Amino acid sequence: MDHKKFATVINCIDGRVQLPAAEWIKRGFRVDYVDVVTEAGPIKILAEQRDIKVIASIKRRVEISISQHLSRIVAVVGHFDCAGNSVGKDTQLKQLEAAVRAVEKWGLNVKVIGLWVDEDEKVTRSA
Repeated sequence: MDHKKFATVINCIDGRVQLPAAEWIKRGFRVDYVDVVTEAGPIKILAEQRDIKVIASIKRRVEISISQHLSRIVAVVGHFDCAGNSVGKDTQLKQLEAAVRAVEKWGLNVKVIGLWVDEDEKVTRSA
């Protein structure tokens, strides 16, 4: 395997937010590649901790990124107009904070951050 650096993003399936989040991570953390784990409305799923099978699937895929690509940063992403989580921004930002805490509890020994993507594709760090 080459010596390129990886990060991991837990992101929505929404194609509008894939590139902005990946590009932000690449610039902000100086990584070459971004592994993407997608679900519809992942911050809701991770914050509510109800759908154990989906959470286990997300965790398994993140663990592969960390163990096989040596990813050392995991970003959880929320975004505007989410079809899988149709609540307002304020609620989503609270979910995003809870989702970050949930991923931190997995004990993966990596940095976990939250990102928000707005309707203009502007990415901000929110947690």
